[in-house]
Amino acid sequence: MYQITIQLSTQNIVNKYQDSACVNQIVSHLLKDKNNFQISNLVGSSLSFVVSETFKKVDNPYLLIFNDKEEAAYYLNDLEQLLGHKNVLFYPESYRRPYQIEETDNANVLLRSEVLNRINSRKKAVIIVTYPSALFEKVVTKKELEKNTLKVGVGESLSLDFVNEVLFEYKFKRVDFVTEPGDFSVRGGIIDVFSFSNDEPYRIEFFGDEIDSIRSFDVETQLSKEKLSKISIMPNVENKTLKENRESFLKYISSKTVIFAKNIDLLVGNLDTFFQKSEEAFNEVSGEIKHAKPEELFCSGDHIKKELQGFKLVNFGREKLENQQIKFNTIPQPSFNKQFDLLIDNLEEYHKAKFTNYIFCANEQQAKRFHDIFDDNKHEVHYETVIFPLYQGFVDVENKLVCYTDHQIFERYYKFRLKNGYAKKQAITLQELNKLEKGDYVTHMDHGIGKFAGLQKIDVQGKKQEAIKLVYGERDILYVSIHSLHKISKFNGKDGKAPKVYKLGSGAWKKIKQKTKARVKHIAFNLIQLYAKRKLQKGFAFGPDTHIQHELEGSFMYEDTPDQFTSTQDVKNDMEKEQPMDRLVCGDVGFGKTEVAVRAAFKAVDNGKQVAILVPTTILAFQHYKTFTERLKDFPVRIDYLNRFRTAKQKTEAINGVNDGSVDIIIGTHQLTNQRLKFKDLGLLIIDEEQKFGVAVKDKLKTLKENVDTLTLTATPIPRTLQFSLMAARDLSVIKTPPPNRHPIESNVIRFSEEIIRNAISYEISRGGQVFFIHNRIENIKEVAGLIQRLVPSAKVGIGHGQMEGKKLEGLMLGFMNNEFDVLVSTTIVESGLDVPNANTIFINNANNFGLSDLHQMRGRVGRSNKKAFCYFITPPYHMMTDDARKRIEALVLFSDLGSGINIAMKDLEIRGAGDLLGGEQSGFINDIGFDTYQKILQEAIDELKDNEFKELYPKDNSKAKEFVKEVTIDTDFEILFPDDYINSITERLSLYNKLGSLKTEVELQIFETEIIDRFGEIPSQVEDLLDSVRIKWLAKELGLEKIILKQKRIVGYFVSNQQSEFYQTEAFSKTLRYVQQNSKSCVMKEKQTKNGLRLLITFIKIDTVKTALTILQKV
Repeated sequence: MYQITIQLSTQNIVNKYQDSACVNQIVSHLLKDKNNFQISNLVGSSLSFVVSETFKKVDNPYLLIFNDKEEAAYYLNDLEQLLGHKNVLFYPESYRRPYQIEETDNANVLLRSEVLNRINSRKKAVIIVTYPSALFEKVVTKKELEKNTLKVGVGESLSLDFVNEVLFEYKFKRVDFVTEPGDFSVRGGIIDVFSFSNDEPYRIEFFGDEIDSIRSFDVETQLSKEKLSKISIMPNVENKTLKENRESFLKYISSKTVIFAKNIDLLVGNLDTFFQKSEEAFNEVSGEIKHAKPEELFCSGDHIKKELQGFKLVNFGREKLENQQIKFNTIPQPSFNKQFDLLIDNLEEYHKAKFTNYIFCANEQQAKRFHDIFDDNKHEVHYETVIFPLYQGFVDVENKLVCYTDHQIFERYYKFRLKNGYAKKQAITLQELNKLEKGDYVTHMDHGIGKFAGLQKIDVQGKKQEAIKLVYGERDILYVSIHSLHKISKFNGKDGKAPKVYKLGSGAWKKIKQKTKARVKHIAFNLIQLYAKRKLQKGFAFGPDTHIQHELEGSFMYEDTPDQFTSTQDVKNDMEKEQPMDRLVCGDVGFGKTEVAVRAAFKAVDNGKQVAILVPTTILAFQHYKTFTERLKDFPVRIDYLNRFRTAKQKTEAINGVNDGSVDIIIGTHQLTNQRLKFKDLGLLIIDEEQKFGVAVKDKLKTLKENVDTLTLTATPIPRTLQFSLMAARDLSVIKTPPPNRHPIESNVIRFSEEIIRNAISYEISRGGQVFFIHNRIENIKEVAGLIQRLVPSAKVGIGHGQMEGKKLEGLMLGFMNNEFDVLVSTTIVESGLDVPNANTIFINNANNFGLSDLHQMRGRVGRSNKKAFCYFITPPYHMMTDDARKRIEALVLFSDLGSGINIAMKDLEIRGAGDLLGGEQSGFINDIGFDTYQKILQEAIDELKDNEFKELYPKDNSKAKEFVKEVTIDTDFEILFPDDYINSITERLSLYNKLGSLKTEVELQIFETEIIDRFGEIPSQVEDLLDSVRIKWLAKELGLEKIILKQKRIVGYFVSNQQSEFYQTEAFSKTLRYVQQNSKSCVMKEKQTKNGLRLLITFIKIDTVKTALTILQKV
């Protein structure tokens, strides 16, 4: 139902434009020869409708030139929506400053090549959207490009070696797995290549010397997406050092192209300034390397102006230029300042005048909010919501259309989205973290910590087997079969400290495991007990959402990410229940945890309760006070805060306000635990950055919050596996998705260089931004500020540190937030929580002295808006730093991506953070046994508690059969492995073995099989056996076999070792007994004395392949 209305209402608008007189006038103008004219009065997105309609009727390609990248990107999104992605292309510039070769932005190079490729391939006409600085760079001529493009089609005969050579000539580099443009890899008869002309890599499969199939594939999963019949492979055409001829982009496009320009004078002016700059840059560099002259690489304004005269030109700017003018009559969407009654009156007026009202919404949620708000209104409102994000609303008087956008009504920030075929490469690093390199420490569940020494082929009775070699102590060696991979995990201890390695067979490891388990069980016991107690208590049940709540949520500046939405729902549902809430929300720096808190707090106040918000630092209290006041300024809520900046008088006022109930929301540091505070009616307690509080404060709080709803926010990400085991003891919500349209922060490690600092600061100031400079030594902070002042005389510099008096520091922070000065030189006092969206460059001096999470938190201070952010870690030369410091900095530069808090966590926070989730004393153990083992032990402990001590709390699921066997081990002399010539890279084989071990169902196994065939070609017999061996394990588990030996043409299965186990009373076991009685020739059951006591065995004979073994077990 919904989908259809979307199509219909947009279609109605489109139809109006199709029949509009002005549009047809434009079309007839375009069909004449050489004809320049002007369109005027097109406001906001009405331009998009007009352009797309005329484009459909005229068969020429369009080139749209806007004033800057942002505007271009917004219109690009509109047109993509109206015409489909295939017909609209974006043509950006390829780098930030001329002659800074290393600063090309690969994602942009991709987009540029895509456009050139499309023009070259003579497919049907497209619209190209661009802006001045993109036109400024010349492009390779058509001839050169065709000479440098390898065209490949299915069924052509080409030898693999030939393709290999050509790729080397094009300067592609050979890698194991393709992750970025310019990579290629060869595996057997498959070539993967990432061409610069497409935002996804191609996989070409050969059959002999013929091309069998071509598919595009996804970098992240390395799996194929769509089949293609022809592709062209292009090298990096933006490589500026090349000697070939270049021409302006306008020479490159077809002469039939119609050019729409917003402001030609501005275009020409911009290009001239760029050109001057490039000449200056050229004069500075020209010494060492032979660079091409600016006129060979770039276009000046006059040059472009001359070339524009060869095209049909349509001007859609403000000033009157051409004699022929087509006038539209549109007015921009008025601003309603979030006053919905004004909006409603406005819509009604238009309705009376026979206009049709449309409200364009970004998503279903927004549309629902409008319905909620308008349904509360007394009179009927005439409007239609359309789910179709638009850039700017407008009223078209001639066509009697009112098109308003949700983001302008709610005054939210509307973001553009650019294709970034490049953002995917982050995913691979996550696997790398858990990849084993030789020499890494590994924990084996039964034998303790050893060193990983690679994969090794060993001979078992003349057949090859693959095994993992571990070295213990001095010279003990343990071979672990690939079938018991689940027992091994990479050792993650504190920052790269080497763990203790015990000799094989000593009892030490067992003792440590038992000790840990006892302690963990104790902690888990207390946690669950608390949880159980809280489940029984009665708290206050809040009412459902009111329309004020919808209004608040609609006016959020950004779009909710899916995780943020579910977290908010979770919190609100918890509040509406009788039991007191105790929810933990984890999310990375800047992922919108505060917004979740704002909505929860507002809900509490809306229900007449008070809210207390506890924060760890003085500045954060102040920051939250600003955020909350800003978000709730249109609502009747009184907010106050307590920290060491407030005078005694202000504090007393705030405290009295809380006690007599006039203050609704109080924000404060641990001063909230003050004896004088007696809440009149506290309904919700919010704790921010929980990881920073000491035990004492938390204990005091417990008295505050006997049965008050509590919401805890933390940025320390919790690993997912831990999350599940903790589910039994805490309610968790995790926010993992970054807000859309944030650019990753570009991180660079530099030496202390005045030039880099000067350039970066002046670049930031020139685009109207601000700079943080972190210097953590108060004694010479003034000198550093002086230095910056000297380097950039025009900049206003402020200094902040913790020893200043409160009032002054507060004034300083406020000044910086309000953009009163450009550079803030400060100690790490900004680390937790100063939020200045306008600051997009941060320097961290002596970064090697900080911990990883601090660096990550500080880096999270920038990149909070839609501008590209830069982060510079200033360090001494690598060889002068300690190993740990070097590792930390490298990790950070690697994970500049958003949401990478999780990855950074993997490296270092997990070890500290995970301990604290359960209480302070864990980290010792984690260090002794490694993080993963700790997790497994924790999981076991919690399961045992659920089964025994806390049976009543967790209702048992009796429908499922009880598991008697946790893990099955297989010992065999068949060749069961991935052969070297099938999968070459060791780490990849290892991670595939690991993945196989974790599969649970037949469906998953089949998916795994198709994925492997897709990536590596046809499956050899050893791999088929490997997949069957997994199926055998599953069967054995159902039959109650703990160990299976497939050797000398027979299967020997060992039943559950505990003779008293309930297993021997089950139906499954009696079924096996019956089978043995019926087939006494081919199988035997007997008891055998082993070193672990008496065991029951079952033996099958005449087993010559893994397949036979599988079929026999299936019969039982």
